[in-house]
Amino acid sequence: MGKEFDVERVRKDFPILSRKVNGKRLVYLDSAASSEKPASMINAVNEFYKRSYANIHRGLHTLSGEATELYEHARKNIASFINADPKETIFVRNATEGINLVARSFVAPGLKKGDVVLLTEMEHHSNIVPWQMLAKGKGAVIKYVPFNDEGFLDLKKAEALLKEKPKFFSFVHVSNVLGTINPAKELVTLAHKYHVPVLVDACQSVPHMKIDIKDLDADFLVFSGHKMLGPSGIGILYGKRKFLEKMPPFLGGGDMIKEVSFKEVSWNDLPWKFEAGTPNIEGAIGLAAAVDYLQNLGIENIEKHIKEITTYALKKLSKVKGIKIYGPKTAEKRGAVIAFNLGDIHSHDLTSVVDEDGIAIRSGHHCAQPLIEKLGLASAARMSFYVYTTKEEIDLFIQSLEKTRKIFKL
Repeated sequence: MGKEFDVERVRKDFPILSRKVNGKRLVYLDSAASSEKPASMINAVNEFYKRSYANIHRGLHTLSGEATELYEHARKNIASFINADPKETIFVRNATEGINLVARSFVAPGLKKGDVVLLTEMEHHSNIVPWQMLAKGKGAVIKYVPFNDEGFLDLKKAEALLKEKPKFFSFVHVSNVLGTINPAKELVTLAHKYHVPVLVDACQSVPHMKIDIKDLDADFLVFSGHKMLGPSGIGILYGKRKFLEKMPPFLGGGDMIKEVSFKEVSWNDLPWKFEAGTPNIEGAIGLAAAVDYLQNLGIENIEKHIKEITTYALKKLSKVKGIKIYGPKTAEKRGAVIAFNLGDIHSHDLTSVVDEDGIAIRSGHHCAQPLIEKLGLASAARMSFYVYTTKEEIDLFIQSLEKTRKIFKL
């Protein structure tokens, strides 16, 4: 547990929050897309560039040794954050790359025409498109676990589909649109009951709640650094060693090899077998610094703060005339996102108006177009929260929403 959570103190750690947008103080309510960055993370990357930058694993000189040590220490630090073995913790560019890696290296080799890959109807495009590409090439079939009007997965249907023994099950832990917190451990256990391997998209959960990969028992799990105070272009794929050791590399090149001749090649040990070429060294160091920052705050404190902010926002939004909120009705069953529409105002127009007040929210289909279409929508607005979000910011947003209503005569 970190020290007592003080959001005003936390906000002082984020340089960007002191700027103004359109002459107004910045109110950043788009953390589900990408979070802002604390000075400690920025400084860690800056110090690496200033003092220790060199390529890793390949040089015998001092700087290369320092860079390698920082990179591998970062891996251990990040692995510890989810209670994983560093050997099972692979650096990727983002969760999207991690999912593609699993699709191509683990699922594709044994996938045949007519085989089924199981997803849910609330997936981000990053957990739909790679499987569609794979299915098209292999003649496989994709099936989806549906969600109901309240935004919850149909668990009976999930079990019925798992009984059919799909080759793989990949699902999102927390929906980036509905906010629904899916029962990840229950779904993993259910899949394993029918001997179906599982990947969990934890992009919206790892930044906000305690994840213990050994307790969850997922075969694969992915998350992205840019959503949890880290840099862009760095993410994590966790995989159980028994699977990773049998999987062929996703990319070929330097550093993922042991030996190369003109005729053949042998692969490096885990986890480096899956990290071809010069990696995002500074990204790994930055993500480790972000993890340090989150651990210092205390993940329990973060979860409590986000529940309080989400509860407050739901209460305030529900009083706005003409508002339609999507997903679970209480903060206990949803993550730090609230998608909504205001009357017949297009979400892009709404977002543009509140931006004039210095407020950043998201609009569109949120890289979850099938979900948006199932809701019968063209688009939706979305506000999302993190460690630096205050009730005062929610109040400012509500004021801006009321102004928007008047502009559009709603």
